[in-house]
Amino acid sequence: MNPYINKALAQQIVNTVKDLCGQNVNFIECSGRIFASTDQERIGSFHEIARQAAVSGKVLEVTENDRFTGTQKGVNLPIYHNHEMIAVIGITGNPDEIRKYAHLAERITHLLIREKELDAFNRTEEEKKNYILKSLIGQESVHPDYLSENLSRWNLNENSLCHLIRLDVCREPGLFTDSDILRLFQKLDISLHAFIYPNQYLAVLEHSVFISRKHILKAFAEESNGSVLAAVGSSVPLHRIHESSEEAETVLKSLRRDSAFYGEFEDLTLELILSSVDQKNRDSYLSKTIGPLSEKDRELLEIYFQCNMSLKDTCEKTFLHKNTLQYQLNQIHQHCGYNPRSFRDAVVLYLALKL
Repeated sequence: MNPYINKALAQQIVNTVKDLCGQNVNFIECSGRIFASTDQERIGSFHEIARQAAVSGKVLEVTENDRFTGTQKGVNLPIYHNHEMIAVIGITGNPDEIRKYAHLAERITHLLIREKELDAFNRTEEEKKNYILKSLIGQESVHPDYLSENLSRWNLNENSLCHLIRLDVCREPGLFTDSDILRLFQKLDISLHAFIYPNQYLAVLEHSVFISRKHILKAFAEESNGSVLAAVGSSVPLHRIHESSEEAETVLKSLRRDSAFYGEFEDLTLELILSSVDQKNRDSYLSKTIGPLSEKDRELLEIYFQCNMSLKDTCEKTFLHKNTLQYQLNQIHQHCGYNPRSFRDAVVLYLALKL
């Protein structure tokens, strides 16, 4: 398939053709899998006659429903671009009535692909970076020549080992501006980056550069005192940067939960398990553990665990008398059924606070 055809463009093609002919339209890969359709239930299913049309390179018509696997009556037209078959357009309906729309569908497809290609080559430098990075992260197809040309200009290649960095930036007036972030990227020698509305920046940093300059990124985040959260995914080849992006998102969740400012996926341990808990199980666990506790009880537990369950250290940090602290911990035990002074129960409560 043409590398400029992503799901959005394929869906635009079938919607446009349907507007003209009033029939359901399928955009089918040469393998026979329906890639886009005006009938959403058919997306992903196998279309036998389209597969035959792709193999033969000929227009095939079907006059009866269900004669072939996943096929309804209609016209199936192979689509070529630059002398190469890229897909099959299937229009559902009586062939005698819709035959006239088949070549019109081919023409529409060519026009929309050409528009997409021209749009790609006429983008500004910033738009190119946004388009390519978001496409790599979203695993969308990018024309290989277009990708190679731009990566070369940015001193990158698809096999470079890189980290994906995610920055969450507080947008309060007087704190950080785009210029501050761009200056940071210059210090880190980052050439490929993008902005995600309203407050997130994505950046690709080569592994060797990251090792030598990560102290700059860490210092920037920590000096912001919470105005910037910096999350770093593990190093992967650039063509797999979507994996590092997902890891950086996990790090961000951990930073928000722990009120930290900087983190690397390679340093996560318990957070990897916690990030995989779905919302339903999370809510159920919290309800069974710290649900009955007040905000004050939870704050005390946070400090207690930060002090490694040391009564002495907790007293010093909270300015509580030892007897008062023991009383409050006993009250927590009574309220939720878990004793924070028991290691096993403390683990249960600690996980709940982390969730």
